[in-house]
Amino acid sequence: MVSRRNFLIGGAALPFLSYLELADTAFAATPKDILVVAQQLDNMTSLDPHEGFEAVGGEMISNMYQKLVRANNDNPDQVVPVVAASWEADAESKVFTFKLSDQKFSSGADVTAEDVAFSLQRAIKMNKSPAFIINQFGFTADNVEARIVAKDAKTVTLTTEKPTSISFLLFCLSANIGAIVEKKVVMANAVNNDLGNAWLQKNSAGSGPFMLQAWKASESISLQLNPHGPYKGNLKRVIVRHVVDPSSQLLMLQKGDVDIARDLTSEQLKAAQNDKDITLIRKQIASLVLISLNQSNPNLAKPQVWKAVKWALDYEGIQKNIIPLSHVVHQSMEPLGFPGTVKDLPYKRDVEKAKALMAEAGLKDGFEITLDHYAAQPYPDLAQAIQANLGEIGIRVKLQSAENRQVLTKMRGRQHEMALSAWGTDYFDPNSNAEVFCINKDNSENAKNKPFAWRSSFKDDALAAKAEAARDEKDPAKRIALYEALQRDFMENSPFAVMFQTTRTAACRVGVEGFRLGVLSEGNNYLETKKA
Repeated sequence: MVSRRNFLIGGAALPFLSYLELADTAFAATPKDILVVAQQLDNMTSLDPHEGFEAVGGEMISNMYQKLVRANNDNPDQVVPVVAASWEADAESKVFTFKLSDQKFSSGADVTAEDVAFSLQRAIKMNKSPAFIINQFGFTADNVEARIVAKDAKTVTLTTEKPTSISFLLFCLSANIGAIVEKKVVMANAVNNDLGNAWLQKNSAGSGPFMLQAWKASESISLQLNPHGPYKGNLKRVIVRHVVDPSSQLLMLQKGDVDIARDLTSEQLKAAQNDKDITLIRKQIASLVLISLNQSNPNLAKPQVWKAVKWALDYEGIQKNIIPLSHVVHQSMEPLGFPGTVKDLPYKRDVEKAKALMAEAGLKDGFEITLDHYAAQPYPDLAQAIQANLGEIGIRVKLQSAENRQVLTKMRGRQHEMALSAWGTDYFDPNSNAEVFCINKDNSENAKNKPFAWRSSFKDDALAAKAEAARDEKDPAKRIALYEALQRDFMENSPFAVMFQTTRTAACRVGVEGFRLGVLSEGNNYLETKKA
């Protein structure tokens, strides 16, 4: 049984709590000024905001850093000012000027235009996974210092390569790649011209409501109040513990050992929704569950196999029996709630059609393949159902379970065959997903950009051209129509089987108020969270 003592001090997991603090809290309810959260943390690889590119890590980053703008939690098709007080575009829509508001870093120093310019330049120069979100505007390591400039302490300008819609630029800057770091602190910790990357992976230098106190991978993370930041509640610390098992999360919540449980599956939610001591905060989020077929495998490279897999899956049966309260069936690469999202569900279980496609591919006797998947629920149950479905058409699936970060690392190295994973959208525009799923200009091992399509060696120049045309279309109605056509093309002609869209639930003890879930992971925040 999980006790509060085991939870707090098991394996000396919380070096950031002193012995005295542990003695005071080990057998009592969680302190009023400390929020304790049970959450699966195994997909974080870096807390450098210009490198981290996973949902949970992105959430932590967004609670430590501010950006020029952020998505409006209530209306995510709008952005609201944060570090930027105002903005404007020149007549050609190529030069964008931002005036800054008064913000302070956790060090107490003012956030200046020099910090803003340095941060965006740093993101481009480091060129880590999320850099494509802003380098698509023509910024390169060679030109970025000339194109992103601090004009004075409160003014910064961005000059794009081509005329750009200001709303599109703002959506991209609202992603965590646009986070503002303190130049002086970061550069003081730089080693071997890494722009402070090694240090910032496990430290923070931001102006958000909290700052990083400690992070132990797959174990715990502690956020400490930024005394100079925007948070005005009664919390001094947020402690998040890695708890894989959703049943354990619910038990801890019911016993008062944690204040919020973040990963309850349908089984636990059925119990929690009838508990008077628990409040459920629910949000349909821009996160898709999908199967990726790596095109480097000759069997998976056959379009008939792509379609056979899609026709073999029992989408409705899996949703109803495994994930009824946490996911809905969804088959488009664009999430529900986004402009122009197609709600078509063209695929349903048809074993005979799938078998015919396998025969057409010359594989009527099937083949063996490995499916990598996350170890945390509900993925093992989903993987077993997929294994059974594909087995009926001759695809003999070996399941390979691993921590979230291990599966992601394998996919980023193009070492998987098939993978069951999740993809979270980065900013509120259909280009966010179209860019990563459809545009893979360079499929070589040393490509500059390595989008999701690259991970599975999928390159379709015609699909990429359609995605670029939709992105650049100035007429709003025509743009939506192009994205609708693109989604249907993608469903029919890509090696990705999108299956579900996630509804996230935060289960809170009575007395915990103000925690927010966002459509995007960066919208999950503790900015207004308080404990009674």
